[in-house]
Amino acid sequence: MLKKIICSLFLLTLLWSSPVTAEDDVMKAINEAIKQYNNSDYAGAASNLDYASQLIRQKKSEKMKELLPEPLAGWTGDPANAQAVGAAVFGGGLTVSREYRKDATVITVEIISDSPVLQSVMMMLNNPMFAGASGGTLETIAGQRAIIKYDSASSHGELNIVVAGRFMIVVKGDKAKRDDLIDYANEINYQALAGY
Repeated sequence: MLKKIICSLFLLTLLWSSPVTAEDDVMKAINEAIKQYNNSDYAGAASNLDYASQLIRQKKSEKMKELLPEPLAGWTGDPANAQAVGAAVFGGGLTVSREYRKDATVITVEIISDSPVLQSVMMMLNNPMFAGASGGTLETIAGQRAIIKYDSASSHGELNIVVAGRFMIVVKGDKAKRDDLIDYANEINYQALAGY
């Protein structure tokens, strides 16, 4: 009984503190889960809560697209993409990305959050031996630790930055200069991302 009261109070607080419309699919799924839980339909309640979680991840990824940089002077940018993946696929996570083009050069900027992949990148950033063993070099870009892997023969490279222990920035370049990767990494608002 106490669990039900606490759960109800928590949900009422959510309803009062956020602008929710009658058409909000997240709240519909949560309310349906509550009904199912109260009727001992635990499988249905869990399924609806998983669905609500996925919808929330989708909303978050749509907002994260705003953090991708605008094209630099002389470049064009494709529309941003957002993808929310549940925990069943590679541990889950959110990814937003955008491609930028200039002549034959293509730069892709990705922001990844809520992904278990972050742990392995953080280990490399915190231990220079790991970065060197993988063919990368450690550098500081816009006050952030970065790993840069660049092959001048193929003009292909990748840059990785972990922000606030929760986000990973990946900048990839094809037929690109090393400076192109760094220029786009410098365009990201790390302060806004850390506070997101």
